[in-house]
Amino acid sequence: MLIDYKNVHISQNDGQQTLSDVNFHVDEGEFVYIIGRVGSGKSSLLKTLYQELDIDEAEKAEVLGHNMLTIKRKQVPALRREMGIIFQDFQLLADRTVYKNLRFVLRATGWGKKEVDARINEVLSLVGMSDKMLRMPHQLSGGEQQRIAIARALLNQPKLIIADEPTGNLDPETAKGIMELLRQISQRGTAIIMTTHNMPLLDLYPGIVYRCFEGHLEEVTGDYNKMKISEEEE
Repeated sequence: MLIDYKNVHISQNDGQQTLSDVNFHVDEGEFVYIIGRVGSGKSSLLKTLYQELDIDEAEKAEVLGHNMLTIKRKQVPALRREMGIIFQDFQLLADRTVYKNLRFVLRATGWGKKEVDARINEVLSLVGMSDKMLRMPHQLSGGEQQRIAIARALLNQPKLIIADEPTGNLDPETAKGIMELLRQISQRGTAIIMTTHNMPLLDLYPGIVYRCFEGHLEEVTGDYNKMKISEEEE
């Protein structure tokens, strides 16, 4: 099991409790959605997975074999190297090319010079962006930038990818292309955890669905499409 949360309590940095009694489990190759209103705790839950936010207390909290209750700060970089993180706003370095964006990550995580080019070519081919290697981020469309962000997330061959609203800034057709790509990645064995407000995607690309609601996390895989979605969630 890649993630095993039992009775986890999560608060924001200001100390206000966001989620309580969270039970959340993710296995290899699973595609997991987290839905819910703005402010319901989706991003806070994600942040605990890569130790940007501490867990208050828990019966058990393990991510990729790391005990999140006892993990030391010096161990956090190793944890993050085992996962890929994709953001809604891409977060590419604007002052360097696609190639240099990816090289920066690989060099920072210990890859040797001889391995770097081969790995960059491999991930760009996977996301269909081999011909954009020397482009600057501003020369790419939003969908192309998100594909580069996905390539960056894949660099260290992660077992888990965390995607926070990865289609939020994209038009519907481009969003579908990103979803197709993420599904292909999950089918190769990498687990995907994705927050979204785009409910139609859940019908087009079924997965395991959790909902943040009134301070709790509940699995709603069987009936999420029957729920009355509030205006904030649509």
